[in-house]
This record gives sequence, structure tokens and C-alpha cells, in this order.
Amino acid sequence: MILVNTWKTVVLERFAKFDGRAGRAEYWWFVLANIIAYILLAILTQIASILVILLIGFWLAIIVPSIAVAIRRLHDTNKSGWFLLISLIPLVGGIILLVFLATPGDAGANTFGAPDPGIPAA
Repeated sequence: MILVNTWKTVVLERFAKFDGRAGRAEYWWFVLANIIAYILLAILTQIASILVILLIGFWLAIIVPSIAVAIRRLHDTNKSGWFLLISLIPLVGGIILLVFLATPGDAGANTFGAPDPGIPAA
């Protein structure tokens, strides 16, 4: 539970911070929480179509934090945030980006700084 509380507060505190680093746990827990929330909102939309407004609002609310945490995750693997654009290449780009996001980060300091000592690396 401590790990979950750590990543949650870090992502919320750094929702628009595009510099620094984000570990795998921080990124993937954030992605999992967004997937679960999206599925729940999609189910509610099927029940009452007026709730599509909530789904659109949720999607708009997580655009900036999602981009920010993905860029910080790429920084943890010592890659530029511009590597997010590789996902624009059909089929292959998304797979390459997924590999980059799943790769363990650098243990020590890299071009983008030192890992956050308060966040456990996973």
C-alpha cells in the first residue's frame, strides 16, 4: 500500500512536470488506474448515454498528466521525450514505444538527472 500511495501522490504532484524522471512503477500504476477509470466510465456511458460527458471530461483531464509521466518515464531510460512521437509510425511505432516504456530505467544519474530517492524503483 505504501508503494501505491507513493506513485499516486507523485503523479498528482507532478501532473504537468515534463522534466525529471519517473520509474516504471510510477508510470504503469498511473496507466492501470486510468484504464480502470476509463472502463468504469465506458460502462456507465452504456447505461446512460448522457454520461458520455464524464468520459470526455476524464479523457481531457488526463491528456497533460499522461504525456508528462510518459516523457518522465522516457527520461528514466535516458531517452528524450521526443521519442513519444515514434508512436505516430503505424503499427511498429507503438510497439517500439511500449518497449521503451517497459525497459528498466538507469540505476544512477543520467542525462536527465538522478532517480528520485523517495520513490522505489521497480
